[in-house]
Amino acid sequence: MATTLTSAGTRLRAPAKLPAFRMLWLGQSLSLLGDGFSYIAFSWITLSLTQSTLTLGYVLAFQAVPRALLTLVGGSLSDKWSPRTLMTLSSWARAVLMGGVGLIGMTGSLTVAMLCCAAAAFGAVDAFFQPARASILPSVVAKEQLAPANALLAVGTKVSSVLGPAVGGMVVALSDAPVAFLVDGVCFALCGLCVSRIRTAAARDEPGEAAPAPAAPEAGDSLFTRMRAGLRYALEDPRIRSILVIDTVMTFCYAGTFTVGFATLAKVDLHGGSAALGLLNGALAGGALLGTLVGGSLSGLPRVGLLIAGLAGWLAAGMAVLGLTDSTVTAFVTVLVMGFGIGFQGVFGLSWIQRTIDPSVLSRVISIDMVLGYAIAPVSLILCGGLAQGGSGPMFAVSGALLALTAVGLLSSRAVRGMR
Repeated sequence: MATTLTSAGTRLRAPAKLPAFRMLWLGQSLSLLGDGFSYIAFSWITLSLTQSTLTLGYVLAFQAVPRALLTLVGGSLSDKWSPRTLMTLSSWARAVLMGGVGLIGMTGSLTVAMLCCAAAAFGAVDAFFQPARASILPSVVAKEQLAPANALLAVGTKVSSVLGPAVGGMVVALSDAPVAFLVDGVCFALCGLCVSRIRTAAARDEPGEAAPAPAAPEAGDSLFTRMRAGLRYALEDPRIRSILVIDTVMTFCYAGTFTVGFATLAKVDLHGGSAALGLLNGALAGGALLGTLVGGSLSGLPRVGLLIAGLAGWLAAGMAVLGLTDSTVTAFVTVLVMGFGIGFQGVFGLSWIQRTIDPSVLSRVISIDMVLGYAIAPVSLILCGGLAQGGSGPMFAVSGALLALTAVGLLSSRAVRGMR
């Protein structure tokens, strides 16, 4: 047992020995930390200026819409140039933008119109960073290190997404919102510095790996031609189509049930209030973190298709339990187990994408996946809000049924069953 644990720990630590990976990990963590700062800063200063939650919604929408609309563009440019270049330029652009907003805020001249423009610019620039950060890893580590590297990056992501809003809130409480913008700018500047120091290398091919799908045809070099080529590449491969479908279904089920659903379950069914809601969210995050670490420490390549179908069934069973239980302990354990499955599968699913898809089109495929998630999340929130009006049971039942059907559909595909 001790030898096994030592071996697992060695595999998980192996990517961290590479200077390029350490720079990538630190840069991505700083970027996500800055994202958390910006959310708190935009929210607090908008409410301070207007006392209106409706206006806050407008400001946050001005940030979200350009990010969703331009993510495909960011993926296309990342394939044409390089992920490192886009990540560096995006980070420094966000640093200048946040620093400028902070300085204007310090003078007391900041208006809602300025905040909306800044939020839109931030979302637009961020759209070029997100696909690039997901596609750069194969040029930083060897193929056999993708799973542990993704696990370590995911750990940094989860820690930063918790620390960013928390530290941002402390900065605002101890000083003022404009100061949070300035600190935010420093985070993005340091991110750009770290990413610019990454020295990428071609990923090594491993014997026995599944052959990459055919390279995307490039009939021309215009932006829209490249975007169409990326979309065609994704749709022509049944395995990639399945990944896109399952990710969209998962996002639909996560966005509503893990926000509206948890709140309704805690308040209406468990009668536990905010404490129960905190326990459920903590269980989800803790389970996902544990699953990520376990997945990243394993050797070998599991059958990813079967793993994805298994996760859908796993979550469907969890949804069924949540829809029937009135016990806080049962709900906590169920969510913890669901989170473990999400974290565990996430390591191998993303690694399969990075390992299998042709590097010349990788960012475009990832950007398609992201855009589908951006589009389905608000639909999920609205529908789950409607279903949860009489309690959480109907909402969890619909999500569970959808996940069960997805699992059956995936298992019926020979191409998916053979994915590894």
